[in-house]
Amino acid sequence: MKSLAFPAALAFSAMIAPAAASAQQTQSGPAIAPGSTLLALSAEGRSTRVPDLALFSAGVTSQGKTAAEAMAANSADMNRVVAALRRAGIADKDIQTTSINLNPIYGQPVVRPDGQVTQEARIIGYQANNMVSVRQRDLKGFGKVLDALVAAGANQVSGPNFQMANPEAAQDEARLAAIKAVRARADLYARATGLRVVRMVSISEGGGYSPPMPVMYAKAAMADSAPTPVAAGEVESVITVSVQFELAP
Repeated sequence: MKSLAFPAALAFSAMIAPAAASAQQTQSGPAIAPGSTLLALSAEGRSTRVPDLALFSAGVTSQGKTAAEAMAANSADMNRVVAALRRAGIADKDIQTTSINLNPIYGQPVVRPDGQVTQEARIIGYQANNMVSVRQRDLKGFGKVLDALVAAGANQVSGPNFQMANPEAAQDEARLAAIKAVRARADLYARATGLRVVRMVSISEGGGYSPPMPVMYAKAAMADSAPTPVAAGEVESVITVSVQFELAP
């Protein structure tokens, strides 16, 4: 089967292949009518929204001379952190433990001036760490929640990852934009080749939700300070559709 390659523009790619003498399954797609041409295109549709959900992690790292001492200190601090989250209005279902670690802390080995090690590194203490992932649904109060965590003893905070709690409407909007774009491009190819679009033969979808880069500025909480500033920005849904069209004279 003879194929013609056409250059793609922007987010589009195209392939046109003439049909065989009789209706049959072509190498690149389903059956089309005799004398028709199969056109394959892909296009992107995008939709932006202000996020209404933020995911972030918070936790406590504690040290002690013994493993039990480190774990006890960590448990006490972490209980205060979780209590602070609850007081801030975070529901239990939105707080999930993601990791608990206990590791030894090694001291430096003793080395003589001639380079000979006279005492190997030994355990001088233990470090315990407990982390939780949090879903923050009230973004207006996000900065205050971060400051409350630090005040309660959290010494590790990372994130946020802004999202939409219900992205379906934005994704459908992106789908419609993608279909509109790919159909417009099909009409353009049809006019350029003296053909017309008969029908869409097949449609497939790719892509999805595309979160922004995390933005967060953290500082130690103080009673007389402004809340930690957090910029939510926008999140984007990107849908890619690949469509095969049947073109005919």
